Amino acid sequence: GKSGKLFLTQWSKRVLWYLKITDLEIYLNYSNVNTCNPLLSPLSVCWLLVQEEDPQFWRSQARRTLQSVLDRKLNTNVAKNILFFLGDGMGITTFTAARILKGQLQNQTGEETVMTMDTFPNVGLAKTYSVDFQIPDSAATATAYLCGVKTNLNTIGVNAAGRNGICKTQKGNEVTSILKWAKDAGKSVGIVTTTRVQHATPAATYAHSVSRKWYSDADVPESAKREGCTDIASQLIKNTDIDVIIGGGRKYMTPRGTKDPEYPRDFLSRGKRKDGRNLIKEWQILKTGKVARYVWNKSDFDAVDPETTDYLMALFEPGDLRFEEDRNPSMDPSIIETTEKAIRILQKNPKGFFLLVEGGRIDQAHHDGRAYMALHETVAFDNAIAKGLELTREEETLTIVMADHSHPLTFNGFPFRGQSILGKSPLWATDFLPYTTLMYGNGPGYKVVNGKRPDLRNVTTNYVQLSAAPLESTTHSGEDVAVLARGPMAHLLQGIHEQSYVAHAMAYAACVGDDLRHCQEQPMPELDTSLSSAQ
Repeated sequence: GKSGKLFLTQWSKRVLWYLKITDLEIYLNYSNVNTCNPLLSPLSVCWLLVQEEDPQFWRSQARRTLQSVLDRKLNTNVAKNILFFLGDGMGITTFTAARILKGQLQNQTGEETVMTMDTFPNVGLAKTYSVDFQIPDSAATATAYLCGVKTNLNTIGVNAAGRNGICKTQKGNEVTSILKWAKDAGKSVGIVTTTRVQHATPAATYAHSVSRKWYSDADVPESAKREGCTDIASQLIKNTDIDVIIGGGRKYMTPRGTKDPEYPRDFLSRGKRKDGRNLIKEWQILKTGKVARYVWNKSDFDAVDPETTDYLMALFEPGDLRFEEDRNPSMDPSIIETTEKAIRILQKNPKGFFLLVEGGRIDQAHHDGRAYMALHETVAFDNAIAKGLELTREEETLTIVMADHSHPLTFNGFPFRGQSILGKSPLWATDFLPYTTLMYGNGPGYKVVNGKRPDLRNVTTNYVQLSAAPLESTTHSGEDVAVLARGPMAHLLQGIHEQSYVAHAMAYAACVGDDLRHCQEQPMPELDTSLSSAQ
């Protein structure tokens, strides 16, 4: 009976440890017997596992993959469009775990799932260190892969001569991004993020600041103001003419005390600016004569017609957007919807576009030690990538997916095939307590009390994962991150490179910025008569 099976399972786990097994022979024999129980697993899962017992399954799969690689031709076109997807904090472990989760959400085992990101034919690695630290933050990394110059921690759009928080080191050390290079070449440009639009990653496309934390003028020290430094929000509407701006960050755009339209009773959601400026209204005035829409809720967002809209600013929260699992679909669109709207507006330009799409809350979930949220954010991010590929053509669009840095997330414990990626290892630790398949090297999940870990047997999957060292917020980690590419000149991203190389590879492929050799040597593809050389 069912109760007998449960007893046997728990008894078997204990026997493994009492026997002090030093290898996995008995454990593996036990797992083989229980690989697929039709009473507990979907028939499709059982059929897959039966297929995998046949060596021909793997040989045929390898042949198909080999032939697809042999048939691949280099795309050396000039890139009309650059579609850049940035998974903030999406290290390799997050990538793998999200793949499994995506499959398991579709009632599959998960490990064999093919995510949209998995289909990109060109794969490389980027070294993420900043000039001053082995392990970087999102400001230094964004400056590297968007501006092509490595810099110091916490600084945005300045080179390494700029010092964190020291305004006088900013002047003369500003560096521009590929978003500006693309705009100067006549392309339309946009940013889409799940964080505030003044956050480190999107800010590096348009701002120059020796402090990533200077979101509004209220955050800028008076001494820095006297020395000429300005806040990031004000630079959003001043530095570069950005066609599409989508994310959060309303409170940094309005005067102090301005009630938020969505949360009028929440004091923390009110405007922050001390200078009395309403940057949203200023932006609307700057766009006089153009069809420019500002929206803050989904119904108004849905009403925006991409065909007749020149400019769009959509700010859906006072600060960062809600996690995908917490999102109110009646008030806030998904990253899939915002990506689609941005592309449809930008792609009207016959010279093409540059669009940054950031899955920014992957990182923030990891900082909270919440792998559940981080993986669901990554799955949503992958779905947005699929939408981006659906709306563009590989012949003319260079699409890149990468992370800025990783997190100290580990994937461990010999879980069974198909076991929940957010579950626990079937092998217990030497303290006779279970542990999770995903754990953190540090962070808020440290819960050792009187030398004992908590008992997780009755804990659900949506919890703060255990960590080895106590910190209020999980740190980043410093290993290389994946760079995935497809489209014109995507092969330039193969290999191991400095993170700052990415901006230059994108610019070369699209003939923007200073290096125009590609467009001088290679004509634009003839398959679209609207294409022209962007010089």
